[in-house]
Amino acid sequence: MHQEGKLPELLIPASGLEVLKTAVLFGADAVYIGGEAFSLRAKARNFTQEEMAEGIRFAHEHGVKVYVTVNILAHNEDLEEADEYLAFLNTVRPDALLVADPGLFMRARKICPQIDLHISTQANNVNYETFLFWRELGAKRVVCGRELSLKEIRQIRERIPDDLEIEAFVHGAMCISYSGRCLMSNFFTGRDANRGACTHPCRWKYSVVEETRPGEYMPVYENERGTYIFNSKDLCMIEHIPDMIAAGIDSLKIEGRMKTALYVASAARTYRKALDDYARGLQVYEKNMDWYREQIRDCTYRSFTTGFFYGKPGNDAQIYDSNTYVNNYTYLGTVQGFRELEGSRYIEITQKNKFCVGDLIEIMKPDCSNITARVLDIRNEDGEKMDSCPHSRQKLLIGLSAQADLYDILRQKTADTAV
Repeated sequence: MHQEGKLPELLIPASGLEVLKTAVLFGADAVYIGGEAFSLRAKARNFTQEEMAEGIRFAHEHGVKVYVTVNILAHNEDLEEADEYLAFLNTVRPDALLVADPGLFMRARKICPQIDLHISTQANNVNYETFLFWRELGAKRVVCGRELSLKEIRQIRERIPDDLEIEAFVHGAMCISYSGRCLMSNFFTGRDANRGACTHPCRWKYSVVEETRPGEYMPVYENERGTYIFNSKDLCMIEHIPDMIAAGIDSLKIEGRMKTALYVASAARTYRKALDDYARGLQVYEKNMDWYREQIRDCTYRSFTTGFFYGKPGNDAQIYDSNTYVNNYTYLGTVQGFRELEGSRYIEITQKNKFCVGDLIEIMKPDCSNITARVLDIRNEDGEKMDSCPHSRQKLLIGLSAQADLYDILRQKTADTAV
């Protein structure tokens, strides 16, 4: 329920159980996740039913809510399986379901009557009558279309009851198509973005072909590297939290259900601190702005834009020369446990990227501290020594020169990463 003066919820994505635990410990008020179907992120690892149940238990033990995405636009053949999935969700009791399809909404109301329903941005929610329509059907929250300005969101807030919550994206990738309802992937590859299988053709490089010259490809140069004419910058509103709050938004949502634990940790703890600082006073928030900017650029990102929040974005919202992300840090792994070996304490991780004995790395902690540590020793699961760890997803025992705690993130400055 919207309450004037109350700090908005910080809503963080999670691609899997490990990332959910990271989001919970690094500052989320709520986490949104997807199952293995019906979630619009078919290429994400997503949660098995067992992992979802464990994740919901873990989050609830830490006072954090979990929302499950069921936001595909369903075809006839999807409905029977959807009923079975909704019945399962009713047993594990997430705090809300995110839906876009009216048919799935009605089935969810019937099968999961005690679980709140949130309306996904995929439903194109861009005016107050739409918000009121969904409330009349029983929705607890509506997610703003990303095409809305803060002025429009404020107008919606003024015209809807306080018991209907507003959620809006505050950070992450933008879609070239209206509210993410894109046909490009389906047209080019047969993989339907509206059913969870987007291949992101908006990030591809394009040339022009003239109708009478088939096979003659003419690049549209912005510079010598070419152009990516559909490729948008990433949304970032870390510098505009007061405006988001003033618009009456109840939940600030970070995009990224396909991102790593490093991205989630960086985004979660930066926005968490920004919100908490703002609660202490505007001067505190403004004083720490340089820190927020520095930390948010430690996430994987393209370039940043404020999207549609201050009116329609111009050409400066697009990226024409590259479809690649900037990576200031490389994700090495998350601390999963500990083992005593030859009188020393080793941390246990599942390795994500290569690093070597002797490397300097950082231990990233939920309290916003980053501790520099030297890699003193690397062992495999059997305790055998290794000079480096070139094989992704290998279980490792790591000896460090500084203490790391459970669920801390290990990262390394990109320039320092061994090749």
